Amino acid sequence: MRAVRTVLILMAGATLCASPALARPAAKSARPEPHHAAASSEPTLLGQFGSWGAYTASPNGKKVCFALAKPSSSRTNPPNRPRDPAYAFISSRPAEKVVNEVSIVIGYPAKPGSESTLEVGGARYAMYTQGDGLWIKNAAEEEKLVEAMRKSGEITVKAISGKGTQTTDVFSLKGLSQALDRIAHECRR
Repeated sequence: MRAVRTVLILMAGATLCASPALARPAAKSARPEPHHAAASSEPTLLGQFGSWGAYTASPNGKKVCFALAKPSSSRTNPPNRPRDPAYAFISSRPAEKVVNEVSIVIGYPAKPGSESTLEVGGARYAMYTQGDGLWIKNAAEEEKLVEAMRKSGEITVKAISGKGTQTTDVFSLKGLSQALDRIAHECRR
């Protein structure tokens, strides 16, 4: 599913980057837009909620719903190192019985074996790395992580690139609860 996630993020990311209205947090929660492309593998925006977009797609005929956001701030050490865009991604895949899987695209290949973290609401979660992605190490904590994200204002993600660059990305969680509620409605079992 990581390959599907990457394709979906790239497509949705292109939508976010191409549309200034979607790239900025909305002043108020947007009303969900009608879903017209249920059989399409290309993501369909269901609604923009604060910093988070809610999407659906059907790659290989299997429905996927996801919430996606860009960081509100990014920092590298050493400063100004180039990298691809970063995204926070929370997906549900009913056919696989996956609900609210949290992953982060960090925009560069991570240093193999490096320790990455996601901090939210005073708690720190260890993340494992694979390519340019991060996932929670202890899957049993994922539900707790998502609940903390629903209640908090932001998450901070720290990682190290294969070249040793340290990055810190901060993602606003404004609108996340509404985006997750929208994808839960769309991806009911």
